[in-house]
Amino acid sequence: MSLFDDYLRYETRRQFFGRGKSALGCAALSTLLGRSLTRAAEQGSVGPGRLPHFPAAAKHVIYLHMVGGPSQIDLFDHKPEMAKWYDKDLPESVRNGQRLTTMTSGQARFPIAPSKYKFTQHGQAGMHVTELLPETARCVDDMCFIRSMHTDTINHEPAICFMQTGNQITGRPCIGSWASYGLGSMNENLPTFVVLVAEPTNKEQIQAISARLWSSGYLSGEHAGVSFRSVGDPILYIKNPPGVSSDLRRAQLDGLRALNEMNFKKVGDQEIHTRIQQFEMAFRMQSSVPELNAVSGEPDSTYKLYGEEARKPGTFAYTTLMARRLVERGVRFVQVYLNNWDHHGNVGGRLPMQCKDVDRATYGLIQDLKARGLFDQTLIIWGGEFGRTIYSQGGLSKDNYGRDHHPRCFTMWMAGGGAKGGTIHGMTDEFSYNIVADPVSVHDFHATVLHLLGMDHERFTYRHQGLDQRLTGVEPARVVRELLRS
Repeated sequence: MSLFDDYLRYETRRQFFGRGKSALGCAALSTLLGRSLTRAAEQGSVGPGRLPHFPAAAKHVIYLHMVGGPSQIDLFDHKPEMAKWYDKDLPESVRNGQRLTTMTSGQARFPIAPSKYKFTQHGQAGMHVTELLPETARCVDDMCFIRSMHTDTINHEPAICFMQTGNQITGRPCIGSWASYGLGSMNENLPTFVVLVAEPTNKEQIQAISARLWSSGYLSGEHAGVSFRSVGDPILYIKNPPGVSSDLRRAQLDGLRALNEMNFKKVGDQEIHTRIQQFEMAFRMQSSVPELNAVSGEPDSTYKLYGEEARKPGTFAYTTLMARRLVERGVRFVQVYLNNWDHHGNVGGRLPMQCKDVDRATYGLIQDLKARGLFDQTLIIWGGEFGRTIYSQGGLSKDNYGRDHHPRCFTMWMAGGGAKGGTIHGMTDEFSYNIVADPVSVHDFHATVLHLLGMDHERFTYRHQGLDQRLTGVEPARVVRELLRS
């Protein structure tokens, strides 16, 4: 017997027993429920092999990830007492032996750098917001602020991976892939999970990001994020080449499908069917993507909301407008990345530009979703992978300074999709260095997001390498119910 025949014999047998363990139960259930179950699946309300555990508050997610770690001290975590501490050393009792990055571990001292920006209170809860975000400040009653986020990681690569996948090691499914796997698609002509990468105005400190952050890991490849380009055609080769008609492309795909089905009968690998489905999706996207990309058809009122930058492909404002258009067309999960929040220096020069990139666009996105009746069913998430230190990295002046990575506390916010607007959760000490009330871990945050999507994070698992894998891992995690609208 050849090695290939031996592989087919044993591999297919394992697959048969692994995949067939629930076959009788599924057959009985389908007989009892009849066409109702099939119709529900076609409408996107049924995930692969499971129903939502309870009614979901959110049907869609728009996750705005600020790559690099925004400074909570300069944006949302107001510490007026620090003005008296200007250029004084951070007390060791506050730092308490925290490990440092290589960027500041060699510093002789850690001088306090109070925020140079003014803060004012907004909304019924009196949330303090920096002067750099005047439009965002108008929405605070729609937002749920978490000022007590903390993470286990201190460097970008593992920290971004941890925030997106629940693990510092690459190769795990990201949160968008879990949503795709658990809830399925709400449309036939666009991917379930789309990734958009915006281009910042300032590019002094760009962090590397790649497809590993939107990988499906050990889940089927169909659940991986599909990255849309910000300039030019969103998808490469979305158009047929000259001389290839739609009918000819259809005939080619039919032939390719027949070959793949022949291969599947021999090997039994489900990823072959994933490949077939992706080819079919690509064919349908040849019609849907050009229509999606036709933002020129948006009325002038749209650009009054998002700002004129939304007319320029690649800007954050354009990306948020595209996120709304994707959600409007039934895309389940939209992941947006905006780089250059790694403020090791020149906070005075760079932070205003970063805030200008996001401020009007964030306001526009929330108001636009409200006007279209999508806000209550769309969860918006804003935040980075960690925070920034109260002490300065490098030179310090009252007009300019830098801040190093800080995992012990940082701020994120959520809006819409069942999040409790007008909430301020958690508290840090007077140095914005340690959490003193209501800590929220990354796993807690993931458990809460899954809950809003109708998933119990402890029951939502995928069998891999003999383990029931979860987004929230094996460490204790809780749904932060204080963040949820009742």
